[in-house]
Amino acid sequence: MILVLADAKIWLAAGVTDMRCGFNGLAAQTELVLVGDPYSGHLFLFRGRRGDQIKMLWWDCQGLICQYRVAAHGRMG
Repeated sequence: MILVLADAKIWLAAGVTDMRCGFNGLAAQTELVLVGDPYSGHLFLFRGRRGDQIKMLWWDCQGLICQYRVAAHGRMG
């Protein structure tokens, strides 16, 4: 379970993200594309090309967490 602060924002990167990116690649996209700080405690979400994959980047004050989800049947949302 992920405990997020009440004042944390959820940022969704518009467009498609290369799902091969890891911590460093997603942190760089957070800074360049979203103009955000990956170490701020906010949630940053990135969508795959087909719409069935999502990566989340989040700083929990101890380290970066990168969670990856794939929809079992078709697209998410």
